[in-house]
Amino acid sequence: MRAGRLLGLAALLLLGALAALSVVVLQPPAPAPVDAPAGEFSAGRAFEHVQQIAAGTHVTGSAANDRVRSYLVDTLTELGLQTRVQDAVGADPGDPGRVEMARVRNVVAVLPGTDPTGRLFLVAHHDSVETGPGGNDDAAGVSSVLETVRALREGPRLRNDVVVVLTDAEEACLCGAEAFADSDPLAADGGVVLNLEARGTGGPPIMFETARGNAGLAGVYAGAAPHPVATSFAVEVYRALPNDTDFSPLLGAGFTGLNTAYIDGSAAYHTPEDTPDRMDRGSLQAMGDNTLALTRALGADDLGALADPASGDAVYFPVLGGLLRYPGWLVWPVAGLAVVAVGALAVVTRRRTGTSLRRSLAGFGLAVVPVVLAPLAAQAAWALLVAVRPGYAGLIDPWRPGWYRLGVVALVVAVLLVWYALVRRRVGADALAVGALGWLAVLGVVLAAAAPGGSYLTAVPALGAALAGVVGLLATPAWARPLAGLVAGAVAVLVLAPTIALFFPALGLATGAAPALFAVLLGLVLLPVLEPLFGSAGAGRASRAVVPGVAVLLTLALFGTGLAVDRFDAAHPAPTQLMYALDADTGDAWWISTEDDPVAWTAAYLDGHQDLSETFPVLAGDLATGGAEPADLPAPTLTTTATDLGDGRREVTVQVQSWRAARLLVLDVTGARVTGATVAGRDVPADVLGEDRLSVTFHAPPEAGVAATFVVEGGGPVTVRALDGSDGLADLPGFTPRPEDVGVAGTHTSDLLLVATSRVM
Repeated sequence: MRAGRLLGLAALLLLGALAALSVVVLQPPAPAPVDAPAGEFSAGRAFEHVQQIAAGTHVTGSAANDRVRSYLVDTLTELGLQTRVQDAVGADPGDPGRVEMARVRNVVAVLPGTDPTGRLFLVAHHDSVETGPGGNDDAAGVSSVLETVRALREGPRLRNDVVVVLTDAEEACLCGAEAFADSDPLAADGGVVLNLEARGTGGPPIMFETARGNAGLAGVYAGAAPHPVATSFAVEVYRALPNDTDFSPLLGAGFTGLNTAYIDGSAAYHTPEDTPDRMDRGSLQAMGDNTLALTRALGADDLGALADPASGDAVYFPVLGGLLRYPGWLVWPVAGLAVVAVGALAVVTRRRTGTSLRRSLAGFGLAVVPVVLAPLAAQAAWALLVAVRPGYAGLIDPWRPGWYRLGVVALVVAVLLVWYALVRRRVGADALAVGALGWLAVLGVVLAAAAPGGSYLTAVPALGAALAGVVGLLATPAWARPLAGLVAGAVAVLVLAPTIALFFPALGLATGAAPALFAVLLGLVLLPVLEPLFGSAGAGRASRAVVPGVAVLLTLALFGTGLAVDRFDAAHPAPTQLMYALDADTGDAWWISTEDDPVAWTAAYLDGHQDLSETFPVLAGDLATGGAEPADLPAPTLTTTATDLGDGRREVTVQVQSWRAARLLVLDVTGARVTGATVAGRDVPADVLGEDRLSVTFHAPPEAGVAATFVVEGGGPVTVRALDGSDGLADLPGFTPRPEDVGVAGTHTSDLLLVATSRVM
């Protein structure tokens, strides 16, 4: 029994080392210094751009963003590119009756090719959020583009045109990218886009989104990127989420391409803590290395072919520093073979070990227990952490999540081992191993139907483990079965360990169920390797309890260490969200928060809940509110006229101007069906019209204000409401400074100050 346990422990250590290696090779390289060879990407040189771009908050329309834009124009011009500023109005349709618009000023530059077959677009956004300098989001993307262009100028000209598009108002409404796609001549024929983003402060840059029909572009990425970190499952997940970047309007306009971002360190995302000094320059190096290599590869390729979608998507995932890839048409054959192989394993197991098919089916039924319990336990652990430390409620991931992530993995292992210890003697180790693989095979089929790019996650480990198991059972040497278990475990580790590591920062501990699910699936494949740790069939209860007991103690130790290490302080504050709204018509004012369980500082401003959406259309639903002292703030000037068009139609003309240097204006028309609208010279998209209310949020309004016309149907009174919004609460009566360990939540409404007025026509 002792020898068996030592053998099992040795096998686990080998697989653990392989898992660690699979994760380590995902990590970014060391940053290259400022004196790196001129033809290479240097994070040291790029970081000098980061410091200039993220010297302070530079929200769209601000004087600070004007400075950033001038710096970008000067830099690209000095690099010899044909550079200009596109001044336009972009639009982002929302639900029916709602639209966001913005005046945008995109920086556009062209590096002409020698014999173009199409255009390659390097895209990043130069604006920041309202409450932070954007040291990573998106100074990382912009600086990567600038340093890439500099390196390209050191070598021979590329075949294809390279177009730099540094967009405006991405944070506000994706309106810069939409305006470029809608009205810039360079966008007329489409092309291939490399969009660069950051949703954190570090980690490997992940190519997480593609156009549909990505087989050709995925092949270029796999062959050219020196740090390929991508999974087709991430593409499937992102397509199902309501998240967007500048890539979205470009895809909608017919472009193809790849979307890349690094995502670890999300606690600083969209906050004042997103500063240049928090940037992992290794992440910047990896992003730049990949961008430069892909630009050179695509710049020399036939973009005419790549700009059109391929016949299908590819399946791809990282393996030991490379990208394993196969065509999408193999998804169903691989999933089907996995089911057949597991069935064959059940038959061979019956013949070789006497384990009946009925027992294997029982193992399949029992394996659902850890598959369900492990993700639930991970979510319960996060709920407990939030209860112990309420400031976590505003985060998807803590500031220092490392110990907690290890704790979730240990918790999954504990759940699996406790379950295994309780059922292995009654059902049998072989039956449980076969039944567990059955779940992976079934999930492979489910994913093949629902998310084909993710089917490999369970189908490939199930197929590999089943085939190895069959060979191990049919082979005569005594070492065949342990070796088969080791091979099966290695396949599962290579496929699943990188996914687990990438899912933790991607979804955060707040959604820890996702990495926990894949961790328990990996554990199910490893059951034959775990079996020797439990000793012989006659081992006592205490002996059987040792292994799960160690896992439980390790889980408690890791979570306890996480609580001790991750504490809120001035550099790592607890996020919170607070707004102020004033109705200039009535003189009423409120403090408002969207948080369900705010920290004590915020809760002191609140005493109930109200729905204020009629007065302040940008505020939706029942929100936490508290009475506030009315501030001496000027309302926006609102001028309205109406013209009878006949047939029950009227044209309402509106002019609104803010006297508070507002970053946004809202025009809300109610009381009649709105069938047409033009704002700042841009027609409102038709798909949001036809409702009894139209709410237009206009970002970066000119000093002279915004003019709009609305065509309405109906004879009743029409109410036009105008709001202006600015940032900063410090000068308001009744405001008390935040404690040093309380920060600003990474939302677009944190510290928003609204003033509303209305006219009835």
